[in-house]
Order: sequence, then structure tokens, then C-alpha cells
Amino acid sequence: MQRKLGFLAGILLVMSLIAVAPPAAAQGLGSVSGIVSDPKGKPLPDVTVTLKNVEKGTVYTVKTDKNGGFKQIGLTAGDYKITVKAKDVEQPLVDNLACRVTGESDNRCDVDMKKLIEAQPEIEAQRKKQEEDAKKFGNMKAAFTDGQAKVEEADKARSEMLKAPPEQRSALQPNVTSLYQQALTSFQQAQQAAPEKDPNLHLVYYKLGYSNEMLGNYDEAIIDYQKAADLKPTPDYYNTLALVYAKQGKLQEAMQACDKSSILDPTKGATAWLNLGVVLYNSNRLAEAVEPLKKATSLNPNNADAWYLLGASLLSTMQTKQQGDKITYVVTPGTAEAYQKYLALAPTGKFAGEAQASLQALQSLGAGVDTKVKVKKP
Repeated sequence: MQRKLGFLAGILLVMSLIAVAPPAAAQGLGSVSGIVSDPKGKPLPDVTVTLKNVEKGTVYTVKTDKNGGFKQIGLTAGDYKITVKAKDVEQPLVDNLACRVTGESDNRCDVDMKKLIEAQPEIEAQRKKQEEDAKKFGNMKAAFTDGQAKVEEADKARSEMLKAPPEQRSALQPNVTSLYQQALTSFQQAQQAAPEKDPNLHLVYYKLGYSNEMLGNYDEAIIDYQKAADLKPTPDYYNTLALVYAKQGKLQEAMQACDKSSILDPTKGATAWLNLGVVLYNSNRLAEAVEPLKKATSLNPNNADAWYLLGASLLSTMQTKQQGDKITYVVTPGTAEAYQKYLALAPTGKFAGEAQASLQALQSLGAGVDTKVKVKKP
């Protein structure tokens, strides 16, 4: 009998069937009676029937007789939820079955599992799907945890490699690469095991992107980061995406990602534009760094380093023109102002000396440089 009830447990879990009854009376006590029957229509004796008042939370418990019948008296009018449990079976046979009680009358609330199953044939399918999703989630979690451990190990090994003398780094690189590859494999397994529309899937794609980025697989990293941002648009995801686009030389796509970050959070957007400018600056693409750095200083005018980098980038765009025997330097508007902004914000900052020297150089170039070759008389 218990084995049979164990099979039934969960079939009707978390379902609601509203009984058709007159509106609840405002006063008086009522009662509920009914018969509990299994999916084959046979009465279920000695099972526990619990009635819970939805509004007040009051709970009443009664057991079925040898014919599966039960009755509970002294109930205030209102809506109730019926739960049926069998002895030594953890899950309820029926849970949250709706029953309305009217005052000063006996209310019939049969628990006919056969009719309930026939009325909702998808319940069993839903239960199986929940079990499958739970199994998938467990597999995803295990693979993700393993991948995260490998990433942390790889990051530590990479940090140690970068601290080592240059001549020793080539010998340490294979271990770093192997660890990131193992992490990538684990995250791929997590992605494959993930239930459809799992709320954690964006984290899996982000870690896939990070692993691919560390392995130099930039095209794959872009795809993964974009999927993470599509599932959960956050400034951090777009900031990361922008930097990988920049590494690929895709400046327009990088700027579009920064724009999306700025819309979501102007403060983090300023960081995105600054990071993009730094990447371009360090890659000696100073002219391309101008626009991102202008965006960064516009969104956060109090970042001194952004102003210095903007000044240095603008300085690289300075042009010359020949006027007779002289070369005249055409300074890009805003160059001196950027250096001045830096010095106003950080007069003793790490770039203060360079900013002062650049301003002095700009002043000295204002009169032009004489290029005429003078020949001494013999």
C-alpha cells in the first residue's frame, strides 16, 4: 500500500482546483465532508486530510475512515486549501486543492485523484520536467563550480608567470594555457547541461567568454560575452565586451558597447569609455583614443588621468603646415585645456611633470619653427 502511495506522491503536487460553491456566508460555522479516492477511483483509508484557511492560516486535520471518507466541523466561512498525505510518504498526494466553506452548512469537497488527473493531464509531464530540470541544474552547478576553481587556479598561475623574469615565462605559459583550457571545457559542459531559460545561464556564458579571452580566442569570447549581455544586460558585461572588441580592432562595435553601458549606468559607462581609451592609448592608437576619452571626461569630469590621456592623445593629432620658410604647428583644439584640467585636479599627480612639460612645449611651438637653411659665407 505504501509503495503505491509513494508512486502517487507528487502527481498532484502544487495544483489548485476551485470548487464551485455559493459565496461564503458572513456568519456561522460550517463543515466539510468528502471522500478521498486514488487515480483508479478506489477509496483511500487512513490518510491525513489537512484544511488550511487561506485568509487566517488556521489549520484543521482529520483522517479518512475505511471508506475514504472524512468530515471536519466548526469551520468559519471562507476559502480553504486541502492537502492529503499518506503515512510514511514524504510528499503530499494532493496539495493546495481549493475548497470553499459557507456558514451553517455542510460543504462537499471530494478529493477524486482520477478526475483531477484527467482534468490536468500535463501534471505528470510537468513533474517529470521538474525532475529533469533539477538534474540538469545539478550537473550545471557541478561543472560550473569545477570551471570556477580552474579559472582561479589559472589566474593565480598567470599572475605568477607575469611576475617571473621574461626569460622564464615561456616555460610557464603551457601550464597557464592548460588550466584555462580545462576551465573552458568545464564551462562548456555547464552550458550544455543548463536547463532551458535557467536564470544563471548568463554567468555561464560570461565565464565562457572570460576563458576564451584568456586563451586568445577573441571571436569566441565576443560571442559568449554578447550572449551574457543579451540574457542579462549589465554595464559590466558591456564594458568587458567593449574591451574585447577593441583588442580585435573593432572600434565601432566597442563604442556601441560603451554606449549601452552608459545608458544603463553613466558612472560605469564613464569607466567603460576610459578603459577603451586606455587600451587604444597603450596600443599606440592615440588618434582613435580621442573620442572614447572625450566621452569619459564628459561623463566623469573629475577623473584626472582621463584628462591627461586625452591631452596626450590630442597632442598626437597635431598637424603642421608650411608657411614660407617656416613650419607652423596646428594644435588640435582642447589639447592645452585637457592638460590644464589634469593639473587642476592633480597638481602633484603622477603625470604632473609630463603635463607641465607638454604645456610649455605647446607654448614654445606657437611662434613656429624656422626651417630655412642658412649658409655661411666663406
